[in-house]
Amino acid sequence: MDQPKSIQYKIKTVFRPALFLIGGFILISWLFFTPPGILGKADAVGYAVCHRIDSRSLHIGVRQLPLCVRCTGQYIGAVTGLLFLTIFAKRRSGMPPRRVIGVMIFFFLLYAIDGLNSYFYLPPFLVMFPNMPHLYEPSNTLRLFTGTGMGLVISMLIYPAFLGSIQTNPDTRPSISNLKTCFIILALGILVDLLILTESIYFLLPVGLISAGGVIILLTMVYTVLLLRIYRKENQFTRLSQISWYVAGGFIITITQIALFDMIRFIITGSWSGFI
Repeated sequence: MDQPKSIQYKIKTVFRPALFLIGGFILISWLFFTPPGILGKADAVGYAVCHRIDSRSLHIGVRQLPLCVRCTGQYIGAVTGLLFLTIFAKRRSGMPPRRVIGVMIFFFLLYAIDGLNSYFYLPPFLVMFPNMPHLYEPSNTLRLFTGTGMGLVISMLIYPAFLGSIQTNPDTRPSISNLKTCFIILALGILVDLLILTESIYFLLPVGLISAGGVIILLTMVYTVLLLRIYRKENQFTRLSQISWYVAGGFIITITQIALFDMIRFIITGSWSGFI
């Protein structure tokens, strides 16, 4: 038996059952120990990647959303961008042209500047450095828009990278070929943000769940690509169904990471609440 067939045999007979057993145990344990209900599980996802500061989060009544407003924007923006590209840029795996990359850099800088400015508005910094100059007073509205912009940028990068790692004969045309398409995606992100800012429960509830799901989607995509590269299986598939085992592996690594971060944070803080 040659080497490639030997590796495939080992995956089927050893790694796949182990994947299900270990992954199933981790997933069931995580579901058991995290807060109850679907929003409780979404909180646990957010708890692993976000500070969840109450004053910097959106609320349904008194109920805080799973992620802070910046992270909510970031992951809802990423999901929005991925959906758009899945529909209108099927199979295209080329990176955007320079003009679009310039726009992406601009939104990354906005995200970084607003994030840094907000960071220095945290109470510990205000107490330690009361006279520190700031660029401007941060707001949740700015956090939402800059977070969404960054999420759209992430989708523009990860979508072609994911497809480019899977397809046997990838379509190398850019997934976003021009500024017009780029601005359509940005306009879509702005529309989503305006709906969120209405603070209607009919928008906030699905947004909270989708943004938490976005964390899992993005991490699973990243780890799936990593597994494909580890097993040297890039560009060997014609259908997404053919990479189901690698996607399952990426999902299990994602849940393991979330569970590990949840455990470490809970041991340190003893609470499922935000830092402040």
